Amino acid sequence: MKEFILVVDDDKDICRLLGIYLGNEGYRYLACENAAQALDILERYQVDLILMNVMMPEIDGISACLQIRERSKIPVIFMSAKTEDIDIIQGLAVGGDDYVTKPFKPIELLARVKAQLRRYKQYNETEKPAHTLQTEDLTVDMESRQVWVSGREVKLTRKEYDILEYMLRNKGQVLTMAQIYEAVWHEEFFCSENAVMMHIANLRNKLNWDHVHSDFIKTCWGRGYQI
Repeated sequence: MKEFILVVDDDKDICRLLGIYLGNEGYRYLACENAAQALDILERYQVDLILMNVMMPEIDGISACLQIRERSKIPVIFMSAKTEDIDIIQGLAVGGDDYVTKPFKPIELLARVKAQLRRYKQYNETEKPAHTLQTEDLTVDMESRQVWVSGREVKLTRKEYDILEYMLRNKGQVLTMAQIYEAVWHEEFFCSENAVMMHIANLRNKLNWDHVHSDFIKTCWGRGYQI
């Protein structure tokens, strides 16, 4: 699936225009009109690249980028009507990966988006955190115990998370109910099928929040479950 792009600009016409071009290229995207909304979205979604206007009310793009860089290395491309060399240098100095001046050609901006995503992907392939588990569009951070599907964070209970992490650690293996129960509940399995089945049913519903994905967790009848 294509990467997830966040467009941050108080000009709704630009947001609509970029949405058309990104959508035509198959990218998933969200648009918001100020940096405060963008920072909130970053708490809930796994974003791959940000297109950030510089001049916005309240929190400007430069200040927002400084906050983003405290927690993430995702590519940030600034979009701005400020064309002086000092403005471009400032944008790059605070952590921006590229700087595009307005008015810009959407096709040129798309080329820059693709280039930054390509570099970021290559970086992640060599620097992928050891505490991350992934399959298809499902990502688990074992340090923070956070889970994302298609870029959106999914809130799980402690038991649901433990089941998911255990199954991902044993990806490809068919796990019996007894194995899952004893690994997660840390006690002997005895007539505990209902507990396992109920938690896996709830987990499936949460992971398939967009009703698009087939089940990440497959039922192997008479044997158990598998990711």
